[in-house]
Amino acid sequence: MTQVLFSAIDHQMMSLAIHLAKQGIYTTSPNPNVGCVIVHDGNVVGKGAHLKAGEPHAEVHALRQAGELSEGSTAYVTLEPCSHYGRTPPCAEALIKAKIRRVVCAMQDPNPQVAGRGIQMLREAGIQVDVGLLEQDAWQLNPGFIKWMQTGMPFVQLKLAASVDGKTALSNGQSQWITGAKARQDVQHYRAKAGAILSTAKTVLDDNASLNVRWDDLPQSVQAIYDINHVRQPVRVILNRRGDLLKKPTNELKLFNTDGERLLVHPKQGSIYDMETKAASNKVVDTQVIEAELNDDQFDLPFLFKQLAKDQNINHIWVEAGATLAASLIKQDLVDELIIYIAPKLMGTDGRGLTQIMGLTSMKEAIDLDITDLRMVGADIRLTAKIVKK
Repeated sequence: MTQVLFSAIDHQMMSLAIHLAKQGIYTTSPNPNVGCVIVHDGNVVGKGAHLKAGEPHAEVHALRQAGELSEGSTAYVTLEPCSHYGRTPPCAEALIKAKIRRVVCAMQDPNPQVAGRGIQMLREAGIQVDVGLLEQDAWQLNPGFIKWMQTGMPFVQLKLAASVDGKTALSNGQSQWITGAKARQDVQHYRAKAGAILSTAKTVLDDNASLNVRWDDLPQSVQAIYDINHVRQPVRVILNRRGDLLKKPTNELKLFNTDGERLLVHPKQGSIYDMETKAASNKVVDTQVIEAELNDDQFDLPFLFKQLAKDQNINHIWVEAGATLAASLIKQDLVDELIIYIAPKLMGTDGRGLTQIMGLTSMKEAIDLDITDLRMVGADIRLTAKIVKK
């Protein structure tokens, strides 16, 4: 296949399209973030971004802005234009009707069942289509959507916070607060991008955690773009294996007194499980119960994640939980990215460890990390890493 030589203008315009796509990072889930720029005779005549599932796609916004100037223009799109009818008509068809001359796509649709169909539709209409410009940048816009399309599994980020000596709590269980205010604000950004926040009943009860997005903690630049009263809250998915969560009055738990949906995960019938608790949880507003398989008296996490992706359209999960769940996720190769906040504190040898990964007998068994980003967030260090496959 002939290698496309993209011009400096091509790079500039695709960079602008990628920048536009980021406008939807808190609002488009489970749809992808997409940006589009239309250029006529070297001038930008239309710009658009997909902002919310079910609403017009980026190409439609850009074409409306460009109007008659769309004819003979070049459209720069961060993702292959869709070719199917869903809640909105296909964008490939809209580009054809607008008589666009050339389309530059950063990447193909990641869904193997439809990848290339939009491109084929455009080419069959006589439109020049070039693919692959700033592909890696475009991929980074939608890791959840891409993984979901390719594997049926969600993209999973595991958040951990520890002292310099690797402790998450004192020996008596106290942990608030290990990190500083700026690091805790930084977490809100990650929560807001996810489709779901996953935790356990133990974490909710121990910390009286709300696990919602505190929009007031996000930067003013973000608050200026979004009407926080109309932006979605991620679904809070709570593993409630023994039914402990609703043994305490719901009016005493922040989880049940803050906006947003709740999804309580209970074992399937026949397991160790309080049926009265399940009945009670079904009566709580904005709370849904799903049943998941158990494996050795623990939730079958791969099965659960597939279930969340297939039945709940959740393609991006942000995990905040204790050492036990963290270890299970890592051992089962379910973590795509680690976000670790390291606080400038020493909490003592009797403090609680970061994960309950035990039984390693040689350095060959140690879990290696590929650190992809390292920066200061206030007084704390934020480390972003991927687990190295062996």
